[in-house]
Amino acid sequence: MLLPLVATAQFRFGYISYDAVCRQMSQYSQAQKKLEDLKAKYEQESVRNEEEFQRKFNDFLQGQKDFPSNILQKRQAELQDVMEKSIAFRQEAVELLNKAEKEFMQDVYNKLNAAIKAVALEYGYAFVLNIDDNAAPYINPEIGDNVTDLVRAELGMVTLEEVLLPKQNIEVIPIQDEDVITLPEDEIQQEGN
Repeated sequence: MLLPLVATAQFRFGYISYDAVCRQMSQYSQAQKKLEDLKAKYEQESVRNEEEFQRKFNDFLQGQKDFPSNILQKRQAELQDVMEKSIAFRQEAVELLNKAEKEFMQDVYNKLNAAIKAVALEYGYAFVLNIDDNAAPYINPEIGDNVTDLVRAELGMVTLEEVLLPKQNIEVIPIQDEDVITLPEDEIQQEGN
């Protein structure tokens, strides 16, 4: 007879939407801002290259009837060179932007991974599953816990009290000094008997 996996499993696991938590981190916003700034700089340079090509092309068109053949060939070669350099720059920019994105995001990923690991170790999870892209369409709540809020607390995005108190349905009522009743020592001992 085969026993169900739950009966034989002696572990619990957590699950999280990695992308959702990542996008909520302030470091993510900072990395995206740096990436957008870099993209803008590359775009400015691309526009400048295109404007240079257009200027040279217009000069070529205006003078091509009057150019001797050797100057005409020289100008055509210049146009070809400018166009090739512009295309090469765009390709290089894409590669550099991809590399920069990986570099900018690595610190974010490292911090998020460290928080996930800390939560897993503290709460005794065997592993934490990333549920992005419908990776786990069903998770048995008997052995799996959503650790999103615990990870957010570990990252300092929320407090642990904000995470745990709603789950316990506990209402926190602030206590003021006049609300506290103190009993004499002898009454405390009598109630304990």
